Amino acid sequence: MRADAARRRAAILREARHLFATSGGDVPLETVAAAAGVGIATLYRNFESRAALADEVVLATFADMAAAATDALEDAARDPDAAWTRFVGRLVDLELGAVTAALAEHADGELTSDVRDAQDRTLAAVGEVLAGARSAGVVRAELTPLELVIAVGMITRPQPAVVHQEVPDLVPHLVAVLLAGLRAGGAAG
Repeated sequence: MRADAARRRAAILREARHLFATSGGDVPLETVAAAAGVGIATLYRNFESRAALADEVVLATFADMAAAATDALEDAARDPDAAWTRFVGRLVDLELGAVTAALAEHADGELTSDVRDAQDRTLAAVGEVLAGARSAGVVRAELTPLELVIAVGMITRPQPAVVHQEVPDLVPHLVAVLLAGLRAGGAAG
C-alpha cells in the first residue's frame, strides 16, 4: 500500500473510532469520511461496508490495547502502581466505548474469527497486566479482564451534551473513582 493510501486508511480508522465513541456506531459513513478528509468513495475503497469498518476499528483498538498491556508489563517492574494507573489511562484514551459501539454492529450475528481471536488475545494480555498488578498488591483479586474492559468502555461511552455541560470532567472523575474502587484491600462490591 502506498504511503498516502496508508495515511488515508489510518485517518479513516482514527476518525471512525472517535466518532463511534462520541456519536455511537450508527454515525453516517459520510460523516466519518468527511472527518478523515476523504470522500465516501475512498472510504468504501478501503472498507467495503459499515461492518468491515467496524471490524477494523475493533481490531485496531485491540492492537492498541495489547500495546498498552505490553508497556504496562515492562513498566511494572519499576513502579507497579504507576504502571497500573497509566495502563487504565491508556485504555480510557483509546475510547473503548468505540469498541462497544462497533461491536454493536454484530449484535445480531457472530463476530468474525479475526475479531474473536483478537479479542481473546487482548483479554489475555489484559489478564497478564491484572495478574502483575494483583501480585504487587495494587488491584483487588476478583477483577477479571473483561470486567475492566467493560468498566472502561462504560466510562467512555457517548454521553449527551448536557452531561458534558453539567459535569465537564466526568470521565477523569469516573476514572479516579474506578481506580480507587479497584485498589487491593477495598471493600468488595
